[in-house]
Amino acid sequence: MAENKTKATKASVKSYLAAIKDESRRKDCVGLTTLMTKATKHPPIMWGTSIVGFGCYHYKYESGREGDACLVGFSSRKGDITIYLLADFPKRTDLLARLGKHKMSGSCLHVGRLRDVDPKILTQLIMAAVAERKRRHP
Repeated sequence: MAENKTKATKASVKSYLAAIKDESRRKDCVGLTTLMTKATKHPPIMWGTSIVGFGCYHYKYESGREGDACLVGFSSRKGDITIYLLADFPKRTDLLARLGKHKMSGSCLHVGRLRDVDPKILTQLIMAAVAERKRRHP
């Protein structure tokens, strides 16, 4: 069975953030790191080369495939900041309706700028996704 490509690493989150060339994007990612650390109560850890993850869970599918992944995380992408949540969880639709300017694709929340979304609602989304992930993968 194929091994996961994205794994927790010992790479520096500070170095990853410092390497973000666009100053406003870098500040947004530093702010998001702080927000997600508080919301999850987990320190940031690099997953692969470009995902800042918080917490960890072990999954196992009926197919037998299993592995570890971060509970939630984010990555600075070319056009936006992608926040990795969960495809569905309680209150997701309601919270997204009140979040502010964003796009969704599956479990990925895309925001252009952190100032375009309500930080309190974003915190609630993150906390709800973490709670549901922990419920599903105790």
